[in-house]
Amino acid sequence: MSYHQPASSKLKPNWHTASLLWPYLWRYRSRVIAGLVFLVAAKLANIGVPIVLKSIVDQLDQSPENALVIIPMMLLISYGLLRFSSILFNELRNIIFARASINTIRSISLEVFKQLHRLSLAFHLDRKTGALSRDIERGTRAINGFMRLFVFNILPTFFEISVVIGILWYKFDPGFAWVTSLTILLYATFTFIITQWRTRFRVEMNEAESSSNTNVLDSLLNYETVKVFGNEDIETGRLTTILDRWRIASMKSTTSLAFLNIGQAFIIAIGLTSLLIMAASGVANKSLSLGDFVMINAFLIQLYIPLNFLGSMYREITHSLIDMQRIFDLLEENPDITETGDAQPLALKTGEITFENVSFRYNPELPLLESLNFTLKSGETLAIVGPSGSGKSTLSRLLFRFYDPDSGRILIDGQDIKHTTLDSLRSVMGLVPQEAVLFNETIGFNIRYGKPDAAQEDVIHAAKRAQIHELIESHPEGYNILVGERGLKLSGGEKQRVAIARMVLKGAPILVFDEATSSLDSRSEKAIQAAIEDVSKGNTTLIIAHRLSTITHADQIIVLDHGRVAEQGNHASLITNNGLYAQMWEMQQASEKAST
Repeated sequence: MSYHQPASSKLKPNWHTASLLWPYLWRYRSRVIAGLVFLVAAKLANIGVPIVLKSIVDQLDQSPENALVIIPMMLLISYGLLRFSSILFNELRNIIFARASINTIRSISLEVFKQLHRLSLAFHLDRKTGALSRDIERGTRAINGFMRLFVFNILPTFFEISVVIGILWYKFDPGFAWVTSLTILLYATFTFIITQWRTRFRVEMNEAESSSNTNVLDSLLNYETVKVFGNEDIETGRLTTILDRWRIASMKSTTSLAFLNIGQAFIIAIGLTSLLIMAASGVANKSLSLGDFVMINAFLIQLYIPLNFLGSMYREITHSLIDMQRIFDLLEENPDITETGDAQPLALKTGEITFENVSFRYNPELPLLESLNFTLKSGETLAIVGPSGSGKSTLSRLLFRFYDPDSGRILIDGQDIKHTTLDSLRSVMGLVPQEAVLFNETIGFNIRYGKPDAAQEDVIHAAKRAQIHELIESHPEGYNILVGERGLKLSGGEKQRVAIARMVLKGAPILVFDEATSSLDSRSEKAIQAAIEDVSKGNTTLIIAHRLSTITHADQIIVLDHGRVAEQGNHASLITNNGLYAQMWEMQQASEKAST
């Protein structure tokens, strides 16, 4: 499974996405309802301003010499109060709705983060971290923009348009309402058509932007490789190609935006001019008063000024919907590995592990493991060896249920792990991978990650068993040493010892070492090997190894070849059998002698 944007969201905004926000907003429904009440009050106050202004102008027009005496003071006071109320209710709406909006964004962000950890290993092996990170950042920002624009701008504008058209229809000739409606309809239709056309440029920009972010992140993570091979120009060339795609899409977007703005301005100008001509004619033939002309003009200004921005608001909303779709696509991803309905916590007794006719393949056409059978008894150490590609490391992924077998069962103390809860299964196992990846935090934080509530004494004890305590203490900052991104400030051997200390602190009774020494020098290998042998005592231990010298102490050794068990026994018996294991042993011994 991999993360891909659906084709539909690449072509056009999906308005169904907006409905997905409702369950999150409904949690704060009292604030949403209060915000809508203030929204209506603000717009009613805004609509009341031209009506009061009409009465003031009519009074002035009838007796200008005695204006202040004749005009009721309440009209002037009402005009000022309506102006103030419109702003007041708008700000109260903002205050009330802000908490609902912010909490909604927080809830969705947390849900996406939890979802990413729920998704299977297959998803994370296929994803591009830079692009995914950018999509989440852009999607979160889009949610905020969508709610701000829709609730604070588009919804109020359409409410005001509906009320004003109703007033024009009721109080004046229906022609005023028809012209206003037609203008708005033409404006909305033109905006919709052109915006749909422009959407693909936005999508192209987003894809190029995500690709450039991924490219830069990938290049910086491989900084040393770039420098070693002197390929700075190649990296610059890769980024240049992507940025050229972004530049072209951006220019198309800018040009089409200018065309959209010109068309919108033309439609508004035609509609506004037509209505003012109609109103002026009414004043001339005495069917309308001067106050009516002023009121109609004020209504139109109040409508068309926000309507002028409605086009840009609609564009932003469609862009937000596209960006939000990525977030909700993630939430709709189904993990490959889930708990069954009858899943029970693992009841650990002795820690015996059994692989029973286990077959597995990543690619349907390329079998990796075929009918694998073996048992690792409680307290024993079992080593898995074999040529590259024989499926050794896949065993640990199956044991941790990062994948499920295509057929067969994996049992712990007779319990099929497919029917146990994932938390209980993984809580009894500790893992030291081939490449220990550490958090960009202190070395103490990384060790304590195995048991976050552990006392400092326990952290130190774990570090001692992993043979890294003395190294930490020799540094002025001690356990507050920052290890850098992915632990790059530490050597390979030091990272492995931190990983072992983290596993020791966890206190899991089942230990898995997945080629934990394969990339280390001989000196580091011996130190790590000593630590592994120490922490393995009394625990059920599975060692997946490339270097056979590191597993000679194992109680059992299984040799895999093309996904099947080729040989099984201890070191001495396998050497005596003079089979694949003996051949591998001779080759590695000869290689080590040649290197010395």
